[in-house]
Amino acid sequence: MKKIILLIMLIFLDQLTKFLIPGITNTGAAFGILQGQNIFLILLSLIVISIIIFYYKKYKELRLYLILILSGVIGNLIDRIFFGYVRDFINLKIWPVFNLADSYSVTGVILLVYIIYFKKK
Repeated sequence: MKKIILLIMLIFLDQLTKFLIPGITNTGAAFGILQGQNIFLILLSLIVISIIIFYYKKYKELRLYLILILSGVIGNLIDRIFFGYVRDFINLKIWPVFNLADSYSVTGVILLVYIIYFKKK
């Protein structure tokens, strides 16, 4: 139950920051790829969500990392469904503009890869 509350809080924080902070619109995916492919990206997001839910049920020790990825995917999926684009606002000048949902997903993937890699050793 705590992880579900975390999921909801992360999605809420992502949506709140996108609402409060002006930014740019991104009709594609990371690094500007797949511009204008909103339907494909929505379908891909739904597939990723399904896969995450499957692994969430199967691997209890990976749940925190999967929640991070899931909250990022859902945060950007909300944008794609309701606006037709993702709202990005974090600009570090040395990296493409991104948002909190992107940060959640990237952090979750990095931690997941790290745990899986070192768990095998």
